[in-house]
Amino acid sequence: MLDDLLQLEHQGWQSLCDGTGADFYGRIMTEDAVMVLAHGQVFDRRAVIDSLNDAPGWRTYDISEERLVTLGHDDAAIVYTGRGYRAEGAPEFVALMSSVYTRKNGSWRLVLYQQTPVPVQ
Repeated sequence: MLDDLLQLEHQGWQSLCDGTGADFYGRIMTEDAVMVLAHGQVFDRRAVIDSLNDAPGWRTYDISEERLVTLGHDDAAIVYTGRGYRAEGAPEFVALMSSVYTRKNGSWRLVLYQQTPVPVQ
């Protein structure tokens, strides 16, 4: 289960790097899913898609310290430290990230994503 969800997290980050994030998250998020973002806003699925259509891409990213929290046979959360890098020389974005997934019709779907920023030292 950890490998499956970690692969989805990597696919999500990759989509944010290559400019296909709106399409990816439009497909993977449930209709009632939300994202609680580091800047203090809560976006529903439509707001996520709209915001990613105009968002600058990430140059690269890193996922570390990943952990799985099993909530049931078809529900789980993955928690990790994410680091994102935009333009060369720009400060890194570091946050503790949590993604809650549910399995529907054999596919994992994102229900809740949350970021807690970590101050860069």
